Amino acid sequence: QEQKPSIIRRLKRIILGGKHDIHDTSIFHKLSLIAFFAWGGLGADGLSSSCYGPEETFLALGGHSSLSVFVALMSGITVLVIAASYSQIIELFPTGGGGYLVASKLLSPTAGMVSGSALIIDYVLTITISVASGADALFSFLPQAWVPYKLVFALVGVLGLTVMNMRGVKESVLPLVPIFLTFVVTHAFLIGYALIMKAGNLGEVALSVRADVARSQAELGMGGMVLLLLRAYSMGAGTYTGIEAVSNGLPILREPKVVTGKRTMRYMAISLSFTVMGLIIAYLLYQVTPQSGKTLNAVLFENMTRDWGTSGTAFVLITLVSEAALLFIAAQAGFLDGPRVLSNMALDRWFPTKFSMLSDRLVTQKGILLMGGAALVTMVLTNGSVKYLVVLYSINVFITFFLSQLGMVRHWWQERGKEEHWEKKLAINGIGMSLTLFILVTVIVLKFHEGGWITILLTGS
Repeated sequence: QEQKPSIIRRLKRIILGGKHDIHDTSIFHKLSLIAFFAWGGLGADGLSSSCYGPEETFLALGGHSSLSVFVALMSGITVLVIAASYSQIIELFPTGGGGYLVASKLLSPTAGMVSGSALIIDYVLTITISVASGADALFSFLPQAWVPYKLVFALVGVLGLTVMNMRGVKESVLPLVPIFLTFVVTHAFLIGYALIMKAGNLGEVALSVRADVARSQAELGMGGMVLLLLRAYSMGAGTYTGIEAVSNGLPILREPKVVTGKRTMRYMAISLSFTVMGLIIAYLLYQVTPQSGKTLNAVLFENMTRDWGTSGTAFVLITLVSEAALLFIAAQAGFLDGPRVLSNMALDRWFPTKFSMLSDRLVTQKGILLMGGAALVTMVLTNGSVKYLVVLYSINVFITFFLSQLGMVRHWWQERGKEEHWEKKLAINGIGMSLTLFILVTVIVLKFHEGGWITILLTGS
């Protein structure tokens, strides 16, 4: 007589699902992602940074908000440059060109280990900051009396995402795609609405920018004004995080992987640069000022829809819920790519080999549990503070950015004359390397005493 499965096994099957047959030739096709779904699952990490990156940039300018026009343009260009340089990594590493593999193969195993260590902590922080920022967006609309429950909500969110990822990649991404699209549509509409409604004021804005430049020069001097712009630009470093997620996640993309990966990168770069520049300009057009308990985006959306009546209130609610949902999707990058980095490092014996083994759901279960558990601990220790987390987050991701770009620059220089169009490729990665190094150094210097030393200590350890 066949023995009935235990209660624990039945519970596991209900929560995580049944076993996948590793001999099923169609299984990878079922689990892999086309570019559109990858844009939602991997690209969301980049696009979600528009929920906190532009805010940090705008607030860093203080009373010189008209200068945000220049920072918006710089930010948009930076997104496109970093995306272009990572598209070249996708071409060179078609089986997955994460920062760990790029640095290991193009620089040295030790450089790869440093990059991998930075990436692991970065992905833990990706999960933590995405869920914490999502909670901030949602609680911006809720009554102030509910704020004490925000941390509990964030912790439940991390637990829920951990269970979803234990079930498998595609099953964890597909339910979130409609919410991702809601974010894209609502934010594109609001940015377009802001630009159209304030089109008549563009002349006044131009004069205001001109006057602010003259006033800033008089108060700070040319050097001081440039430093203020560079500080605001580097404070928005969180905006550029997540761009590398696509090159890291190539193994889960549909064949041909390079074409799918580059298309996903293009979707993400265009949508992110448009959203970031659009939000910063909208802050300026509506003269947004910070309010206690609300994100700057929430204040902007409420100002824009003030005359819409109840439909405006409903629209703001939908928009903020979509922001929260997108940030939860962005946490997927930590669950998708973090365990993959652990697996690659385990194969090279930097980590125990069990981190490279697949569960019966064909996911790296040990890595998912480690990332989820570490994110829960980090959430509790930081009390879910986005302003604190973004400092830790920005430093680590730019360590990996810089090492990846340095490796690519070295590669193109060694291949000069052999590779077609090597000069153009060297120039793209060279610009990317210069930008990422500048942002890394600036963030470390400016934020070292505000918690930056912690992430440097952890990564170094």
